[in-house]
Amino acid sequence: MEDSKKKIVIGCDHAGFQLKEELKAYLIKERYDVQDFGTNSDASVDYPDYVHPLATFIENNQEVKGILICGSGIGVSISANRHRKVRAALCWNNEIAAMCRKHNDANIICLPARFISNEAANEMVKTFLNTAFEGGRHQTRVEKIELPINE
Repeated sequence: MEDSKKKIVIGCDHAGFQLKEELKAYLIKERYDVQDFGTNSDASVDYPDYVHPLATFIENNQEVKGILICGSGIGVSISANRHRKVRAALCWNNEIAAMCRKHNDANIICLPARFISNEAANEMVKTFLNTAFEGGRHQTRVEKIELPINE
């Protein structure tokens, strides 16, 4: 990977396919190295089949951010948040996209393809990728999200 490129992973179900393709084009134009976890058409699929591989990648590569898309954004966010070290946030406007990074250190943005425009999605992704976690009092809260492993 070139030093001038930043890595990002993206995935979707059939309802999010068109938006995923739009976002990929935008991200490539912005010099991101985009790894696509699918799906690759608008044929009906089960979103967990695409979410779990992407979320596992994020678990193992904490420096990488992700994007998940389905019709409502709810299914992909629920599935992704089953993974340790994943903080997937459903976003529907730019302010939420900023807050999920600032206060929750979200590492996956989940988008509702049936309820937002391509322009809004581009803006939210841009905000998500360019907003830093504030840490401080929020760090303690984020550390309390993940349940301890029962051994």
